[in-house]
Amino acid sequence: MIKAIIVDDEAPARSELRFLLDEAGGVEVVAEAANVREAIECLKDKGADVMFMDIQMPGANGLQLAEALERLKYPPAVVFVTAYSEYATEAFDVSAVDYLLKPVETERLVKALARVKHFVSVYATSGINERIPVEKNGKRRLIAVGTICYIMARDDYSYLYTEQDRYLSTVSLAQLETKLESFGFFRVHRRYLVNLACVEEITPVSGGTLLLSLKGESEEIPVSRRRVTALKKALGL
Repeated sequence: MIKAIIVDDEAPARSELRFLLDEAGGVEVVAEAANVREAIECLKDKGADVMFMDIQMPGANGLQLAEALERLKYPPAVVFVTAYSEYATEAFDVSAVDYLLKPVETERLVKALARVKHFVSVYATSGINERIPVEKNGKRRLIAVGTICYIMARDDYSYLYTEQDRYLSTVSLAQLETKLESFGFFRVHRRYLVNLACVEEITPVSGGTLLLSLKGESEEIPVSRRRVTALKKALGL
């Protein structure tokens, strides 16, 4: 069963697509979103194999969201569902799996789902459980990259924080940034590297900077002023 999120600012359009997906079978719609911000929250909370999204929406558009998703190591498949044919080239530039025109025909949707299933099967066997070596109580361990919420540099070491624990690494933050960038990690500050999937809340502070609240973490992470614009783009904001 493929997990899907529908992203469209028009409720009737979301209902129609949900009905068509139900008819096609093999798909569980786990959430609906009316804009990019809601879509990101749904993806963090529910997870998804595919996002069916409109392009023209208030605020950030579907193309910007798809571009942000490309930064993740294992992004969901993206299928655009739109009334406009002129965005097709741009859609495939951001690695869309398919491009459907409204009103969507069931036969055409079934073909799109076949492409989505292929996409999902490829990523399911592509090393999603990659791990990274760390130290804890004098012992070497391997922890899954996806469990890391953020990494903080201190002196000559890096400290990796999960929801349950803290681990030590002798690898520099710059080296970890290079290694983990394709897994959805983002350098928000000279001392901090953050897993974007763990970001739950963004708070503006004086001076044009931000503070990030992460899932399961009490410490707020500062964002340097020069990284604010790039971070918002990475999050599709």
